[in-house]
Amino acid sequence: MSEVVTREEREEVESSEVLLEVEGLTKHFSQGSGFLSSFFPKPKVKAVDDVSFDIRAGETLGLVGESGCGKSTLARTVLRLLEPTDGAVYFKGENLAELPAGEVRKRREDMQMIFQDPQSSLDPRMKVGPIVEEPMKAHGLYRGEREERVRELLEKVGLDPQHYNRYPHQFSGGQRQRVNLARALAVNPDFIVCDEPTSALDASIQAQVLNTMRELQREFGLTYLFISHDLSVIRHISDRVAVMYLGQLVELAETDELFENPQHPYTEALLGSIPVPDPRATGRRGVLEGDVPSPIDPPSGCRFRTRCPKLIAPDEYDLTDAEWANVRRFVRAVDRRTFEPSSERGIRAEFFADAEPRGDAADVVDESIAALLADDWERAATRLKESFEEPSICAEEKPSYYVDPELGDGEHYAGCHLHRSEPAD
Repeated sequence: MSEVVTREEREEVESSEVLLEVEGLTKHFSQGSGFLSSFFPKPKVKAVDDVSFDIRAGETLGLVGESGCGKSTLARTVLRLLEPTDGAVYFKGENLAELPAGEVRKRREDMQMIFQDPQSSLDPRMKVGPIVEEPMKAHGLYRGEREERVRELLEKVGLDPQHYNRYPHQFSGGQRQRVNLARALAVNPDFIVCDEPTSALDASIQAQVLNTMRELQREFGLTYLFISHDLSVIRHISDRVAVMYLGQLVELAETDELFENPQHPYTEALLGSIPVPDPRATGRRGVLEGDVPSPIDPPSGCRFRTRCPKLIAPDEYDLTDAEWANVRRFVRAVDRRTFEPSSERGIRAEFFADAEPRGDAADVVDESIAALLADDWERAATRLKESFEEPSICAEEKPSYYVDPELGDGEHYAGCHLHRSEPAD
């Protein structure tokens, strides 16, 4: 990927006005429908929960996170393709969340979306020309000159204008995504949501499409919300990066700052999972243990706490770092039942060989080991969680802090209680 964001381009973006501002955006889904659901309501799926950020005109904000974390739901809710449960979305100062559906449709002229799969997002029965013309017809634009504009746009995105009369199946995956680009540009929008637009393409085609997108951004003055799970793609194209986990933003900073100075353990784990193209490289890649919790009943406080390698110890226990690390590992192993409790000596050798907890913490561990040896996993897990996880500040409060960036002048938000000594903004 040859192109990079220059200092001049970054300074120009930083001086731009805010185009899109999202405040406390929430999207919950009801489970099930029909007659019985009114008598036996099921808990809601909290796909997006209290998310806030802004995007400046001409900027690319990258949105990254594991599959299922709510990235696509957030994007569709921002565009009002999904109705928000709560919160506000200000586009050019106007709250889209409060507009009637008809008014939102009119605003779609300025807000477009590029979908992930270039195959399924194009009607196989239509030729490329009419596909790109569709948004113009929907908004009543460019009457009498639509074909000419389509041919110009096809050339802009790197396709032959003579492809106007071809069908989607006659194009490669990369070419089909360029058709999607042309369709998004057809109504001359200001803001485009790109929902993993290159994930279905191989690496060399990815680079070509990304470079085309940057060129189009400069030429047409576009603003992107770019969603991806590929960190290399995000670093290549983004001015700032937002990291999402289980429906909430956990970190937001300028691209270089976030990649070189991550301040949230989840971000660190994501960056640590990037393969290093060096066979001589040593060390264990960042691997997150355990499963992502259910968005139906997410953890209290920090949603990452159930998998966090830096969970903060409760204040009532006076433990060294080594003792707390062993206790934390034991709590999670019991909860996930990842070992066979053959004997007390075996358990202590596996989890506490280098550092045994002291005082009240030792009493809790002793009780839990006794419960395990009695084959009562549930009692052991409950005792450990009630003693070590739930009293932690990580479980009691939702973290929200701003930290001093090491690189650049932009703000660095980190939703982690490790920064609780920092003044909150």
